[in-house]
Amino acid sequence: MNYIKKAGVMVMGVLMTAIMAGCGTVETGFSHDGRIPVVASFEATKEITEAIGGNKVEVLTVIPEGTEPHEFELKTGDIQKLQEARLFVYNGLGMEPWADQAIQAADNSKLKTVNLSRHITPIPLVDPEERKEHGAYDPHVWMGLSEAKAEALAVKNELQSVSPENREYFEHNYRQFAAETDALKKEYQQKFSHAPRKELVTGHAAFAYLCRDFGLTQVSVEDAFASGEPSAKRLVELADFCKAHHVKVVFTEELVSPAVSQTLAESAGASTESIDTLESSDDKSSYVERMRRNLEKILKAMQ
Repeated sequence: MNYIKKAGVMVMGVLMTAIMAGCGTVETGFSHDGRIPVVASFEATKEITEAIGGNKVEVLTVIPEGTEPHEFELKTGDIQKLQEARLFVYNGLGMEPWADQAIQAADNSKLKTVNLSRHITPIPLVDPEERKEHGAYDPHVWMGLSEAKAEALAVKNELQSVSPENREYFEHNYRQFAAETDALKKEYQQKFSHAPRKELVTGHAAFAYLCRDFGLTQVSVEDAFASGEPSAKRLVELADFCKAHHVKVVFTEELVSPAVSQTLAESAGASTESIDTLESSDDKSSYVERMRRNLEKILKAMQ
């Protein structure tokens, strides 16, 4: 049973549990303070939504803090969040294989939805097994500044539909976000154009969209869905690649085990450094600030 079919069975089980639980009052986490109740699938979709919605929205996530999105299993309370929400923002492209059935299970006539991946040009996956298991495209769209801008536009449009009285507020926030992402992209396109190397070596293939923005080449230990471990032969090939291209840093992520990346770095005479995939929260920093930190780390590693 592949990942998508398994998710469908899982959602049906959750739905039956929700039905059996009856009609009792359930705490979903929304404060009911006049803000628009929004559900985002995970942290990155929440960050983009909050950048546009500002103080007019209250955004709850489905996937909890510290949980790898690819490994998440839906729970009854997640359906109940959707039953109270006015908008559901999700990534698509296999990141939330449970999404369509969860929306159907919520049966909320007031709920609007936005699949962010439908508003960008996706990057095809190349591994046949990965395509068979997860679908045809790389799901990490939020890691590209160009894609984040397009996603923010889609969120803006849906929020304006939900709350037309706040149309100008959402428009202002979108224009500010678009200007910031455009400026950041322009700044680092110029900086990367002068970098002596263009190879980005990571533990998890989550950076194809970022690489597309800046003309970089992604080489990873694990595939886009962080599944499986490379063979010994593959690790030798990766180590040889790092040596041939003078790679100084192998990047790791918080929610993916760094063990294999550390082994690769040791074999290649490189160091490891963490990089932010925006899949866990950082209350002190915005999307643009977090991406700037990522880009600065990558640029430094390529000198």
